[in-house]
Amino acid sequence: MTKDEPSGRAGAAKPPMRDSLVTAAFRLFAERGFEQTTIDDIVALAGVGRRSFFRYFPSKESVVFPDHEGCLEEMNAYLADGAGDAEDPVDRVCDAARLVLRMYAADPAFSVRRYRLTRQVPALRAHELSVVWRYERALAAYLRTRFAARSDGRLRADVVAAAVVAAHNNALRAWLRSGAGYEPEGAVDEALQYVARAWGDRSARPAAAEGEPEEVVVMVARRGTPMWRVVRDVQAAVDAS
Repeated sequence: MTKDEPSGRAGAAKPPMRDSLVTAAFRLFAERGFEQTTIDDIVALAGVGRRSFFRYFPSKESVVFPDHEGCLEEMNAYLADGAGDAEDPVDRVCDAARLVLRMYAADPAFSVRRYRLTRQVPALRAHELSVVWRYERALAAYLRTRFAARSDGRLRADVVAAAVVAAHNNALRAWLRSGAGYEPEGAVDEALQYVARAWGDRSARPAAAEGEPEEVVVMVARRGTPMWRVVRDVQAAVDAS
């Protein structure tokens, strides 16, 4: 080695303090377990003080979810962008949910480690639910504004927001359970399209070209079939056509 060559990692830039805390925390969680690791242990390994920890994270649980605050801010900014007002609001919130997928897919190894740790620790599952609830509330708040003219606007907004979160998380967690063994975008798209077909604005579909015969859907139902089931089956037939 010549004197001009770097020795070991001496020339490498140190990671930001926030990243150092996350790395130290996950190393200790793997070695000792979440419950047995203290904040003092984390800051000691990271080489910083307690005050530095609380500058970035309000609790030990929050260090497991270091990227969600930024993602939630990005989602709120995306929904607040007036350029989306011309879109079907259901399509808009589905696209907003894809921001969460993008965050997870940016670091699959970390996302899988976090998922497995969260499944093992009840306190982390409770914290995760609070994070999911904040995403859902952001989507619902946007939809309430878009559905304000409807008599059922508030109810519809809350139901659609819950459906988007449930569909997104169903596909996301299947990917995490697999160990991130495949590209998740297709599965999440399919799940979100399921919600869009059920709740989206059907009037936004392109009209048939002039001279093109309109399609007619005929359905047979037994006498006494509940109306909600007839409507559901008709909608399914229209979506499939």
